[in-house]
Amino acid sequence: MSIGETLAVARREAGLTVDQVSERTRIRAAVVRAIEHDDFAPCGGDFYARGHIRSIAKVVGADPGPLIEEYDAAHGSPQPVSAVAAFEPEMPVKIRERRSPNWSAAMAAALVLVLLYGVVRAISGAQDPQTARPVAVPTEVRPGTAAPATPRPPDRDAVAAVPEKPRRDDTVEVLVRAKRSSWLNVRDDKGKQLFSGLLAKGETMQWSARKQIRILIGNGGGVELTVNGKNLGVPGTDGQVLRLSFGPDDPDGA
Repeated sequence: MSIGETLAVARREAGLTVDQVSERTRIRAAVVRAIEHDDFAPCGGDFYARGHIRSIAKVVGADPGPLIEEYDAAHGSPQPVSAVAAFEPEMPVKIRERRSPNWSAAMAAALVLVLLYGVVRAISGAQDPQTARPVAVPTEVRPGTAAPATPRPPDRDAVAAVPEKPRRDDTVEVLVRAKRSSWLNVRDDKGKQLFSGLLAKGETMQWSARKQIRILIGNGGGVELTVNGKNLGVPGTDGQVLRLSFGPDDPDGA
């Protein structure tokens, strides 16, 4: 098979669409489709074509090494580039000369602001010679009655101590952490797909549904499961395909 056919077959076997591959590789969907048809012109050159092939292969679970070698055999191996040519810009960059601040202009502007402020204060004082100040009026307290209490602000600790909303009795929560790259397919009790794709090494995803969660794992030894808050560890061995389902009382009637 050609490079494009190999990547397309690997993508379909991984259960991924072109748009999902585009989202995970940050490569435009039109370029991904062109590569799957062995059209590398939209890549913009051999350097970018090799990078796109490598990125797509990693996402769909294919080995990028043989694909890069096949591309080099068809388009020529990359020529070595000197360090000077790699880091020298194509066009000279003009560096603007840093000028010292104009302190004279700044002082003049500050002086104008001070003068304007003085004029405004003088005009305000002429219009209102007697400035009224707020006077605190004591609260009248009648004999035999208590003075009104000053309202206190709410206690922050009391607000922070509000308990979290407990998990519903008919809800199941599943968390998956990838120790190695593994393909997953997750559905609820009605068969609605919650997730389908490749979970890369180090990534963590969590789902919540009512009654049941069914999960298909392509590499049972590459993930760790946590169900309803309880860590179940690694469910299988490397390369083992597992079909598991969990309910609100799993595991062990929790």
